[in-house]
Formats: sequence, structure tokens, C-alpha cells
Amino acid sequence: MPISLSAIDPEKLLNLFIYNSKEPLLFNSGLFLLLFLVFMLFYAMLQQHVFSRLLYVTAFSIYFYYKSSGWYFILMMGAAVAAHFLALRMYQTRHQVKRKVFLIVNLVLFLGLLAFFKYTNFIIDIINQFATQKIAFQQIFLPLGISFYTFELISYVVDVYRNKFKPVKSLLDFSFYISFFPHLVAGPIVRPNELMPQIRSKLLIDREHIGKGIFFIVSGLLKKAIISDYIGVNFVDRVFDNPALYSGIENLCGVYAYTLQIYCDFSGYSDMAVGIAFLMGFHLPLNFNAPYQSTSITEFWRRWHISLSSWLRDYLYIPLGGNRSGKFRQYFNLMITMLLGGLWHGASFKFIVWGGMHGLALAIDKAKNEWLQKIGFTGHQNFWYRAGGWIVTFHLVAFCWIFFRASGFDSAVSIINQITHSFNAEILPQLITGYPAVFLLFALGMLMHFIPQHIESKIMTGIKVSPALLQALLLAITIYAVYQIRSAEVLPFIYFQF
Repeated sequence: MPISLSAIDPEKLLNLFIYNSKEPLLFNSGLFLLLFLVFMLFYAMLQQHVFSRLLYVTAFSIYFYYKSSGWYFILMMGAAVAAHFLALRMYQTRHQVKRKVFLIVNLVLFLGLLAFFKYTNFIIDIINQFATQKIAFQQIFLPLGISFYTFELISYVVDVYRNKFKPVKSLLDFSFYISFFPHLVAGPIVRPNELMPQIRSKLLIDREHIGKGIFFIVSGLLKKAIISDYIGVNFVDRVFDNPALYSGIENLCGVYAYTLQIYCDFSGYSDMAVGIAFLMGFHLPLNFNAPYQSTSITEFWRRWHISLSSWLRDYLYIPLGGNRSGKFRQYFNLMITMLLGGLWHGASFKFIVWGGMHGLALAIDKAKNEWLQKIGFTGHQNFWYRAGGWIVTFHLVAFCWIFFRASGFDSAVSIINQITHSFNAEILPQLITGYPAVFLLFALGMLMHFIPQHIESKIMTGIKVSPALLQALLLAITIYAVYQIRSAEVLPFIYFQF
């Protein structure tokens, strides 16, 4: 039966395209798919017209952010304008003291911006622990992606100050860099030297780019919208919300499931961001490299959230002194870096504890490697040594995730207590039969994660050389599967809260 135009409610249609705090625009939503298809239709026509392309993509990116965070897009663009002109002035000034003043103004502005929105109530809570007269908590909305774009602004002005990067003269170019929608709200954190040179380059969108784009988008949708969302809603949330109601084996499975959930959720977003950028002719850095295959905690942080860990290394750890001032100072710098990295994830002591545990583990790992080198140990490639390293690393990371995910320290302690004092391993078969889809998707997620690199490359090559119709069919089947399996509402990405 044909749909009458009179049956369409103009107000409801308009509401789809204005900001709704309860339904921010997400990559895994039907509305984004619709908007992106329309966007790409005009993008194809403007692709080789540099100025029009820049203006069009920047305008769409700002609208995308408006649909994600409302009028806070003005804050983002205001910060971008400030960084652009302050960096230009800093670059044009030869006087070293003035350059340092411009740098400090930039850092105070952007770190102050981040501190106000992210840590105001955290600081008030700390003060209230000791003050006799309590301070009222503030109603502060945390704009999506503020942690990511402030770090990009900081890296830009610091690189200009260090003369590692020449500032762009065009405000439009800089606005494009900061607002580029694929990486805007949840990374990866893109350095200026990674995206700026591509902005005015002649873009090549060929069969290989499209094939890579579809591969990463399909991979991201499978990870996020099928595996992560399903095991999160149907198992992880239940266990972590009431750990005392579940046995130790159920709590342990919940910890393992969250270990996979957060990886699939965050790497799924990053894969989609990289894939969307590929379809537009741009290259974004990969943010994950099979982190749970790591055989040491140091290797884990080279593979997990690569853009953040490398940012912390280059803009915090090395400026603190890195490993240049003796072993004690190196371990101290590691601890400070990881404590602040934990605090970056959220305004809560549990994130600081999470960062501290990783900092301590990194220091111990470095001390262990130095001791092995000192005694002449050469068995690093030995199978049993690497297998043992993998078991220890995976379970260390999983243990730390307990504090990351739990609602508080009491909840984290309850989970650990159930695992250590009420294990009940004999109910595992019953648990598997009770949650067959959860365990099946868990196995699928682990298979995707541990698939050998050469096989993954062959799959990507197969998609790249496939006819366009087959590529479109693969994407359509994935989207159909997402809508068949997804929960009643589209779930936000875990890292949106950071």
C-alpha cells in the first residue's frame, strides 16, 4: 500500500535532524547510514574541487558533532579558532620567552577546558570529603569527544612550538583537521602530520580504497553492534551490576566477557572511523593491533589504543624525562604517565587505580627485562616463555578491567571475592547452555582477534578484488545482521563517556 505524503509528520521528520540528547548520532545507527549515503553522493561530485570539498566536509563534520553534542560544537570550533591563531602567533614570534608564553596560554586554555567539563564535580567531591560546609555539585554536560580533540589541539601547538610542524595558514584547513567527523568523537587521536598533508592532496578513491573501507566498516560493525552490544546487554551488565548474585565462575566469565566487550566496542569504532575515511580517500592511523595477543604488558600498550599510548609517551612521558635520568626516575615517570592516563579515562579514583596498576606493571616489566638482559637470558622467542607471558599478560589486563568496569571499589571487591571464595566450576556446562548466544559470540570475537595476520590480509585482499556488487552485498548483509541482533535501542560506544 503506497504511503500518503499527508501521513508524514513534518515535525517528527524535522526532529530527526536536530539534536536529541537521548539519541546522539552514532556510526551504528540507521540515521547515520542515511546521512552518510547522501553525504557521499555530493562528496563524489566535489571530490576533486579542493576548496569546495574542504568546505563541504567541514560543514558536515560540524553538523555531525551538533547531532552528537548539541550546541557544544561552538565550544569545539571556538577552541579550534583559538589554537589556530595562537599557534600562528607563536610560530611568527622569534623571541623564545614570548613563544613559551603562547605555549603556556594554549596549554592552560585547553587543559582548563578539559578540567572544567570533566573534573569539576570530581574536585568538588574531594573537597567535600574534608570541608565542613559542602559545595553543591554542578550540572555539567560532558561534550562527546572533548578528551580527543583537546589532545589533538595540544599536540598541534606543542609540535609547532618544537618546530616539528609548520602551522597551516588557512583556518578552513585547521577546522577540517579538528572536526573531521570519522575520528571526532572517539578517536583515534590524529596528529597534525598524519592528516594535514592529506587535506589539500589529490585524493585517490579506487577499488583498493573502497575495498579496504568496506572491510574495516564490516569488521567494526561486527565487533561493536553484534558482539560487543549483545554480550554486554545480555551478560556483562547483569554480572557487574549485581556480582554477589552470581557464582565465582559466572563472575569470571563476566570479566572475560567484558575484556572482549570493551575491545570490540572501542576497536569497532576505530575500524569504522578508518573505513569511512578510506571511502573518502583519507588514511587514518590504526588504533588497535590485536592487543590480547601481547606477551608482556609493555607490548600490550604498544597494541592497545595506540594513538593514546603514543600521545602519552611523546607529550607526557618523554617531557617528564622518560628514561634519561636513571632507573628510579624512569619508573616514577611511568607511574605518573599511567596515573594521568587513568584519570584521562574518567573523573573517578577507580580509573586512577586502574592506571596505577598498569603503571606498576610496566615498571616491573621493564625491571624484569633489564634483569634478564643482565644475566644473559636469550629465550625470549621460546614458545613456553611466550605462552607464559601471554597467560600472565591477558589475566593481568583482565584483572585491571574489573576496576575499570565496576561501579565502585565495593563492586570490584565483590567480584574478586566471588571468584576466590565461591567459584562453583561445576555449573559451567549449565552456564554455557543458559547463554548459548553469548558464548558463541564470545568465541567469534576471540576468533576474529586471534586470526593470523596473513589470513586477515587475504580476507581484505579478497574483498578489495571483489566486484562492487559483491562488496555492497557484504555490507548490506552485515547491516541486516546488526538490525536483527541489536537490542531495542542503539547503544552508545563505551569510550563516549571519556
